[in-house]
Amino acid sequence: QVQLVESGGGLVQAGDSLRLSCAASGRTFSGWFRQAPGKEREFVAAISESGLSTYYADSVKGRFTISRDNAKNTVYLQMSSLKPEDTAVYYCSAGFRWGPYTDYHNYRYWGQGTQVTVSS
Repeated sequence: QVQLVESGGGLVQAGDSLRLSCAASGRTFSGWFRQAPGKEREFVAAISESGLSTYYADSVKGRFTISRDNAKNTVYLQMSSLKPEDTAVYYCSAGFRWGPYTDYHNYRYWGQGTQVTVSS
């Protein structure tokens, strides 16, 4: 059994930074997804078990950084230069098996989501 808990969401201004945490993420290939109102859940970033390999959606590349601390069983998403279009509920995921890592169906475990709102 794996329990994921996100934290760090909030309301910030455009250009600000925010750091999301996902506790008890385990050592599996993990990811972050987000879902805005009226849209499907979209891939944001992913990280390998060791933390040596990272992957990003084009929309966040260069602005977001995913990392992990396996000793603390935690995955992080550092977000900088935030834009209003980043506004969404952000979900931490774990238990990726195989297939496209951009597809949320390929992850077994999910957190409850944390709201990130970026004002203009």
